[in-house]
Amino acid sequence: MELGKDIAAVVTGGASGLGEATARMLAEAGCKVAILDMNASRGASVAGEIGATYCECDVTDPGSIDDALSAARSANGQERVTVNCAGIAIGMKTAGRKRDSGAIVAHNPGAFQKVIAVNLLGTFNVASKSAAGMLEASPIGKDGERGVIVMTSSVAAQDGQIGQLAYAASKGGVLSMTLPMARDLAKDGIRAMTIMPGLFYTPMFDSLSEDVRQSLADSVPFPQRLGDPGEYALLVRSICENRMLNGTGIRLDGALRMGPK
Repeated sequence: MELGKDIAAVVTGGASGLGEATARMLAEAGCKVAILDMNASRGASVAGEIGATYCECDVTDPGSIDDALSAARSANGQERVTVNCAGIAIGMKTAGRKRDSGAIVAHNPGAFQKVIAVNLLGTFNVASKSAAGMLEASPIGKDGERGVIVMTSSVAAQDGQIGQLAYAASKGGVLSMTLPMARDLAKDGIRAMTIMPGLFYTPMFDSLSEDVRQSLADSVPFPQRLGDPGEYALLVRSICENRMLNGTGIRLDGALRMGPK
Protein backbone atom coordinates (compact mmCIF):
# COMPACT_ATOMS: atom_id res chain seq x y z
CA MET A 1 0.00 0.00 0.00
CA GLU A 2 1.62 3.23 -1.15
CA LEU A 3 0.81 5.84 1.46
CA GLY A 4 -0.23 9.26 0.27
CA LYS A 5 -3.05 11.72 -0.35
CA ASP A 6 -5.38 9.15 -1.90
CA ILE A 7 -5.20 6.82 1.12
CA ALA A 8 -7.58 7.15 4.05
CA ALA A 9 -6.57 5.66 7.40
CA VAL A 10 -8.20 5.11 10.78
CA VAL A 11 -6.31 4.67 14.03
CA THR A 12 -8.01 3.51 17.22
CA GLY A 13 -6.44 4.78 20.42
CA GLY A 14 -5.00 7.53 18.25
CA ALA A 15 -5.16 10.21 20.94
CA SER A 16 -2.06 9.03 22.79
CA GLY A 17 0.87 6.64 22.91
CA LEU A 18 1.44 4.22 20.05
CA GLY A 19 -1.76 5.29 18.32
CA GLU A 20 -0.90 8.97 18.39
CA ALA A 21 2.56 8.32 16.96
CA THR A 22 0.98 6.24 14.21
CA ALA A 23 -1.63 8.88 13.40
CA ARG A 24 1.11 11.50 13.16
CA MET A 25 3.21 9.28 10.89
CA LEU A 26 0.30 8.58 8.55
CA ALA A 27 -0.58 12.27 8.36
CA GLU A 28 3.04 13.17 7.60
CA ALA A 29 2.96 10.56 4.83
CA GLY A 30 0.05 12.46 3.28
CA CYS A 31 -2.80 10.16 4.30
CA LYS A 32 -6.25 11.36 5.29
CA VAL A 33 -6.36 10.26 8.92
CA ALA A 34 -9.23 9.67 11.33
CA ILE A 35 -8.47 9.29 15.03
CA LEU A 36 -10.91 7.00 16.87
CA ASP A 37 -10.66 7.41 20.63
CA MET A 38 -12.80 7.92 23.74
CA ASN A 39 -10.71 10.89 24.92
CA ALA A 40 -12.55 13.67 23.10
CA SER A 41 -10.39 16.60 24.26
CA ARG A 42 -7.07 14.92 23.54
CA GLY A 43 -8.33 13.29 20.35
CA ALA A 44 -9.61 16.58 18.95
CA SER A 45 -6.37 18.33 19.96
CA VAL A 46 -4.13 15.80 18.19
CA ALA A 47 -6.42 15.78 15.16
CA GLY A 48 -6.24 19.56 14.96
CA GLU A 49 -2.44 19.51 15.12
CA ILE A 50 -2.04 17.03 12.26
CA GLY A 51 -5.01 17.92 10.08
CA ALA A 52 -6.91 14.75 10.92
CA THR A 53 -10.54 14.00 11.77
CA TYR A 54 -11.50 13.05 15.33
CA CYS A 55 -14.32 10.53 15.85
CA GLU A 56 -15.38 9.58 19.36
CA CYS A 57 -15.40 5.80 19.62
CA ASP A 58 -15.85 3.08 22.21
CA VAL A 59 -14.35 -0.04 20.66
CA THR A 60 -16.40 -2.28 22.96
CA ASP A 61 -19.63 -0.92 21.47
CA PRO A 62 -20.37 -2.08 17.88
CA GLY A 63 -22.81 0.79 17.41
CA SER A 64 -20.20 3.34 18.45
CA ILE A 65 -17.76 1.82 15.97
CA ASP A 66 -20.36 2.01 13.18
CA ASP A 67 -20.94 5.69 13.93
CA ALA A 68 -17.23 6.47 14.12
CA LEU A 69 -16.38 4.67 10.88
CA SER A 70 -19.33 6.33 9.15
CA ALA A 71 -18.06 9.76 10.24
CA ALA A 72 -14.50 8.91 9.20
CA ARG A 73 -15.65 7.70 5.79
CA SER A 74 -17.81 10.77 5.27
CA ALA A 75 -14.78 12.96 5.93
CA ASN A 76 -12.04 10.96 4.19
CA GLY A 77 -13.56 8.17 2.12
CA GLN A 78 -13.23 4.44 2.69
CA GLU A 79 -10.23 3.63 4.86
CA ARG A 80 -7.51 1.56 3.22
CA VAL A 81 -5.38 1.40 6.37
CA THR A 82 -6.73 0.47 9.79
CA VAL A 83 -4.47 0.41 12.84
CA ASN A 84 -5.82 -0.92 16.14
CA CYS A 85 -4.01 0.62 19.13
CA ALA A 86 -6.82 0.99 21.68
CA GLY A 87 -6.09 -1.08 24.77
CA ILE A 88 -5.98 -1.27 28.56
CA ALA A 89 -4.04 -3.22 31.18
CA ILE A 90 -5.21 -4.44 34.58
CA GLY A 91 -2.85 -6.31 36.91
CA MET A 92 -4.35 -9.19 38.88
CA LYS A 93 -3.36 -12.77 39.71
CA THR A 94 -5.40 -15.88 38.92
CA ALA A 95 -5.99 -16.16 42.66
CA GLY A 96 -4.21 -14.77 45.68
CA ARG A 97 -4.38 -13.25 49.13
CA LYS A 98 -5.52 -9.76 49.97
CA ARG A 99 -2.73 -7.68 51.47
CA ASP A 100 -4.88 -6.22 54.21
CA SER A 101 -6.73 -9.31 55.46
CA GLY A 102 -4.90 -12.27 53.96
CA ALA A 103 -8.21 -13.59 52.64
CA ILE A 104 -7.92 -15.73 49.51
CA VAL A 105 -9.75 -14.36 46.49
CA ALA A 106 -10.08 -15.39 42.85
CA HIS A 107 -9.37 -13.07 39.94
CA ASN A 108 -12.17 -10.54 39.55
CA PRO A 109 -14.20 -11.81 36.57
CA GLY A 110 -15.45 -8.34 35.75
CA ALA A 111 -11.91 -7.03 35.43
CA PHE A 112 -10.96 -9.98 33.21
CA GLN A 113 -13.99 -9.41 30.99
CA LYS A 114 -13.22 -5.69 30.68
CA VAL A 115 -9.69 -6.33 29.44
CA ILE A 116 -10.94 -8.91 26.95
CA ALA A 117 -13.72 -6.56 25.84
CA VAL A 118 -11.36 -3.70 25.05
CA ASN A 119 -8.22 -5.45 23.84
CA LEU A 120 -9.59 -8.51 22.04
CA LEU A 121 -13.23 -7.88 21.20
CA GLY A 122 -12.52 -4.23 20.49
CA THR A 123 -9.80 -5.15 18.02
CA PHE A 124 -12.04 -7.76 16.42
CA ASN A 125 -14.98 -5.36 16.18
CA VAL A 126 -12.99 -2.64 14.43
CA ALA A 127 -11.05 -5.01 12.18
CA SER A 128 -14.10 -6.91 10.96
CA LYS A 129 -16.17 -3.77 10.32
CA SER A 130 -13.27 -2.08 8.57
CA ALA A 131 -12.65 -5.17 6.45
CA ALA A 132 -16.30 -5.17 5.38
CA GLY A 133 -15.87 -1.61 4.16
CA MET A 134 -12.66 -2.45 2.34
CA LEU A 135 -14.41 -5.29 0.53
CA GLU A 136 -16.69 -2.71 -1.07
CA ALA A 137 -13.73 -0.70 -2.36
CA SER A 138 -12.03 -1.13 -5.72
CA PRO A 139 -8.60 -2.78 -5.75
CA ILE A 140 -5.62 -0.50 -6.23
CA GLY A 141 -1.98 -1.00 -7.22
CA LYS A 142 -0.33 -3.72 -9.25
CA ASP A 143 -1.29 -6.49 -6.82
CA GLY A 144 -4.91 -5.42 -6.57
CA GLU A 145 -4.74 -4.56 -2.87
CA ARG A 146 -7.84 -3.25 -1.13
CA GLY A 147 -6.45 -2.53 2.31
CA VAL A 148 -4.30 -3.47 5.27
CA ILE A 149 -5.29 -4.04 8.90
CA VAL A 150 -2.65 -3.74 11.62
CA MET A 151 -3.43 -5.02 15.11
CA THR A 152 -1.53 -4.49 18.35
CA SER A 153 -0.72 -7.47 20.52
CA SER A 154 2.17 -7.50 23.02
CA VAL A 155 5.18 -9.58 23.94
CA ALA A 156 2.95 -10.58 26.87
CA ALA A 157 1.09 -12.79 24.39
CA GLN A 158 4.13 -15.07 24.56
CA ASP A 159 5.87 -13.95 27.79
CA GLY A 160 2.95 -13.20 30.10
CA GLN A 161 4.14 -12.20 33.57
CA ILE A 162 2.74 -12.61 37.07
CA GLY A 163 -0.45 -10.57 37.30
CA GLN A 164 -0.88 -10.36 33.53
CA LEU A 165 -3.43 -13.14 33.15
CA ALA A 166 -6.16 -11.03 31.55
CA TYR A 167 -3.77 -8.87 29.55
CA ALA A 168 -1.80 -11.82 28.19
CA ALA A 169 -5.00 -13.69 27.30
CA SER A 170 -6.36 -10.68 25.42
CA LYS A 171 -3.13 -10.05 23.53
CA GLY A 172 -2.68 -13.75 22.80
CA GLY A 173 -6.14 -13.70 21.26
CA VAL A 174 -5.19 -10.78 19.02
CA LEU A 175 -2.09 -12.62 17.86
CA SER A 176 -4.10 -15.78 17.17
CA MET A 177 -6.59 -13.86 15.01
CA THR A 178 -3.89 -12.68 12.64
CA LEU A 179 -3.41 -15.68 10.36
CA PRO A 180 -7.07 -16.71 10.01
CA MET A 181 -8.02 -13.08 9.37
CA ALA A 182 -5.37 -12.81 6.67
CA ARG A 183 -6.59 -16.07 5.13
CA ASP A 184 -10.22 -14.94 5.26
CA LEU A 185 -9.42 -11.75 3.38
CA ALA A 186 -6.56 -12.80 1.10
CA LYS A 187 -8.55 -13.46 -2.06
CA ASP A 188 -9.92 -9.92 -1.87
CA GLY A 189 -6.54 -8.27 -1.44
CA ILE A 190 -6.78 -7.29 2.22
CA ARG A 191 -3.81 -7.99 4.49
CA ALA A 192 -3.77 -8.50 8.27
CA MET A 193 -0.70 -8.10 10.46
CA THR A 194 0.02 -7.83 14.17
CA ILE A 195 2.76 -6.01 16.06
CA MET A 196 3.89 -7.26 19.47
CA PRO A 197 5.55 -4.31 21.22
CA GLY A 198 7.85 -4.80 24.17
CA LEU A 199 8.46 -2.01 26.68
CA PHE A 200 7.49 1.27 25.03
CA TYR A 201 7.27 4.64 26.73
CA THR A 202 3.54 5.40 26.66
CA PRO A 203 1.32 7.33 29.11
CA MET A 204 0.92 4.25 31.32
CA PHE A 205 4.61 4.67 32.28
CA ASP A 206 3.99 8.20 33.62
CA SER A 207 2.70 6.79 36.90
CA LEU A 208 5.98 4.93 37.52
CA SER A 209 8.96 6.40 39.31
CA GLU A 210 12.09 7.23 37.37
CA ASP A 211 13.92 4.39 39.13
CA VAL A 212 11.30 1.87 38.02
CA ARG A 213 11.31 3.17 34.46
CA GLN A 214 15.09 2.92 34.36
CA SER A 215 15.00 -0.62 35.73
CA LEU A 216 12.59 -1.61 32.97
CA ALA A 217 14.76 0.07 30.35
CA ASP A 218 17.81 -1.78 31.64
CA SER A 219 16.04 -5.11 31.08
CA VAL A 220 16.01 -4.58 27.30
CA PRO A 221 19.10 -6.20 25.71
CA PHE A 222 19.57 -3.71 22.87
CA PRO A 223 18.93 -0.90 22.53
CA GLN A 224 18.93 -0.71 26.33
CA ARG A 225 16.05 1.72 26.73
CA LEU A 226 12.30 1.94 26.46
CA GLY A 227 10.96 1.94 22.93
CA ASP A 228 9.80 5.19 21.37
CA PRO A 229 6.23 5.20 19.98
CA GLY A 230 7.68 6.57 16.75
CA GLU A 231 9.50 3.26 16.29
CA TYR A 232 6.17 1.44 16.47
CA ALA A 233 4.80 3.85 13.87
CA LEU A 234 7.80 3.17 11.65
CA LEU A 235 6.97 -0.54 11.65
CA VAL A 236 3.35 0.26 10.81
CA ARG A 237 4.60 2.17 7.79
CA SER A 238 6.81 -0.74 6.72
CA ILE A 239 3.86 -3.13 7.01
CA CYS A 240 1.67 -0.84 4.92
CA GLU A 241 4.28 -0.46 2.19
CA ASN A 242 5.55 -4.05 2.01
CA ARG A 243 2.76 -6.21 0.57
CA MET A 244 4.58 -9.47 1.34
CA LEU A 245 4.03 -8.83 5.04
CA ASN A 246 0.81 -10.67 5.74
CA GLY A 247 -0.70 -13.04 8.29
CA THR A 248 1.89 -12.95 11.04
CA GLY A 249 2.98 -11.15 14.20
CA ILE A 250 6.24 -9.24 14.57
CA ARG A 251 7.95 -8.73 17.94
CA LEU A 252 9.22 -5.19 18.36
CA ASP A 253 11.12 -5.54 21.59
CA GLY A 254 14.91 -5.07 21.39
CA ALA A 255 15.36 -8.84 22.00
CA LEU A 256 13.48 -8.61 25.31
CA ARG A 257 12.16 -11.83 26.81
CA MET A 258 10.19 -11.04 29.94
CA GLY A 259 10.72 -13.09 33.08
CA PRO A 260 7.99 -14.18 35.49
CA LYS A 261 7.94 -10.72 37.10
